Formats: sequence, structure tokens, C-alpha cells
Amino acid sequence: MPSLRFPSLALIFAISGPIAAWAQAVQAPQAAPPASFAAEQKAANATDGPRRTPPRSFPVPTEEVSPEMRKLIALPFPPHMDAAPKSAAEWTELVDRRAKLAIAALPAMKEKLKVDVQPAVIGGVKAFIVTPRTIPRANRDRLLVHVHGGGYVFGPGEAALPEAILLAGFGGYKVISVDYRMPPDAPYPAAMDDAMAVWKAATKMAKPRNMAIFGTSTGGAMTLAMVLRAKAEKLPLPAAIAPGTPWSDIAKIGDSYATNEWVDNVLVSWDGWLGRAALLYANGHDLKDPQLSPIYGDFHGFPPTILTSGTRDLFLSNTVRTHRKLRRAGVVADLNVYEGQSHGQYGGDMNAPETKEAFTDIAKFFDRHLGR
Repeated sequence: MPSLRFPSLALIFAISGPIAAWAQAVQAPQAAPPASFAAEQKAANATDGPRRTPPRSFPVPTEEVSPEMRKLIALPFPPHMDAAPKSAAEWTELVDRRAKLAIAALPAMKEKLKVDVQPAVIGGVKAFIVTPRTIPRANRDRLLVHVHGGGYVFGPGEAALPEAILLAGFGGYKVISVDYRMPPDAPYPAAMDDAMAVWKAATKMAKPRNMAIFGTSTGGAMTLAMVLRAKAEKLPLPAAIAPGTPWSDIAKIGDSYATNEWVDNVLVSWDGWLGRAALLYANGHDLKDPQLSPIYGDFHGFPPTILTSGTRDLFLSNTVRTHRKLRRAGVVADLNVYEGQSHGQYGGDMNAPETKEAFTDIAKFFDRHLGR
């Protein structure tokens, strides 16, 4: 089967570019800087304060990176990177346009990964049940809850499903994917209310010690916020969680918001559609509210956690800060960082070895920490 690029995970990976451009990016030689370059940079950074860098280009990495992933790394910025919808209708048009790209990829994904998808209503909330056609014996009493990414605006309906399909297929787990409400019609706290309603209902379908919650980007932030809220409401906690490259600080706070700006070819910059979506979702609430930015919550008592990011990820600092805070709270926490990858690209091509590796790692982590 040919390699497919599809808008998986955060629903922002449907970006395309000619293969010729990819080949040129990979093969372009990097000219050596002139002899005066080091002296100039030394002078520019001779005092305390922010680091100043010259204009640079970043070659596509070749070592420890598969050809499939190199294609994703080499792609141009997505056309919606600087989208600025000015009305609910304009937001809806953008969201629907992105969703069509994701939905078009689903039949091939379901067939290759051998999973079936059924719509459902769980806890009064729309959801999908993703079931592998063959479930390993060890996983038959296990259940995962998935919260999708997409900046709290992308991924309605079936467009939310790629990541759930990847983990169900590569991991052999039955997955409930939450089709939570989103802006512009339903800002915060609608998404969290829906996710928690599904979680409460799901804990009646399986034992919490046999359950995990996972999601990428927005879904990673919601995974963390769900645990915070479950703790506050004295609800059962999952046995493990996998917040991939979580949007754990929804404001523009964190080193990689600066260092990876214009390098990440998925999110590109907070000062585009991303920041506008953050403010739309927050709807006037404090961006440091732990239900919006879970990095400001109390991580003591969290279940074992596996986090995933990439060296070019705009949210690398979100991920690193979350990992360190979990470890400081005494939580078992693994961190996987992939060479050269921008935001969530470990899920951008189901045929890339890194995608299978990432989701197999998550599945193995769950296997170690979930009951049977």
C-alpha cells in the first residue's frame, strides 16, 4: 500500500507539497558560513538577555529518520497556518474543510489496521467505538478512552478518529473516542464536560484499573485535565495515561514557542490560527486555569504517564515541562522525543516506521500498567 499522508491526531497534518520540493530539501547542500560569522554572532550575544540568531535553514534530517517521515518533515507550512476567521460561520467553514481531508483517509486506515468503527452515545455524549478485528487475550477486559486533538476547534465527528484507529490497530485495544462539543458553538467547559461524562460512563463498562486515557495536542491537555478533574471530583482514575505533545500551557509560555517557531511545519506559530483558537475556546477564562492549562495543576497522585514529542515540535517545552513536573511529583513518567519531527508528526503517516514505533511504545506502556 502506498504511503498516505493524512490529517491525523491534531487534525492539522493535512499539508501537502511536491515530492520534488522534498527531494530538493533533503539534498540541498549547506554552505559553510564565512570566517567572520562566529565573531559576528559572538558580538550579537555579548550581553545577558535573549539569544539572537541569524536567519538559518534547517536541512531535513537523514540519520535515524525514515524516508516516510522525511517527507512529512520536508513539507511546507499548512495553508491554514495564519487563518483568522472573523465569525462563527468562517470558523465552521474552516473546520469543515479540514474535516473532509481527515475523513477521506479513514477507509484506508481502517482496512490497513483492521479495525471497525461504530458510532455510539455514551454518557449522553456522541462518541465512536473503535474495535480491532482481533483483540489479544490480555486486552479483552481493557478499555481506552481517547480525546482527540485539533486546537479545540478541529476534528468534529469522524474526523476525530485517526489517532484512535492507530492505537486500536497497532496496540490491539478497544477504544472509545469522544466526539466532544467545540467552539464556536460550545467553548470551555463544554469539551471537558463531555469528556468527563464519557469517562464516568466508561468506568461502568470496565474496571478503571484496566483503563487508560490518551490523546495528542489538545487531546493531551484534556487527558491531563481529566485526571485533575477526576481527582477533584473523587472519581476513579485511569491506570495509565498517554498525553502526546500536550497543549499543557495554552498561552504562549515555554521556550520552544520561541525556539521552534517557524521551524515546526505543522503548528508554525502560536500567533496564527492556534492562538486564535486558544482564545476562542477559553472564552474569557484565565489561561492559567489548570482546566485550560493543566501544567498549573497538582500532579501528585497521577497515574503512570507516557509523553511523546519531536525535536522541532512547537509544544516540545509543553511536553518537557509536563514530564519534569510529573517526575517531581513522584509519578512514573516516560518521555519519547523523535528526531526532526514537528508537532504530532509521529502520527502523520500510518506507514511510517516511527508511527508504528510510537503507538507500539504507548501500547506496551499501557500493557505494563493496566490490570487484566
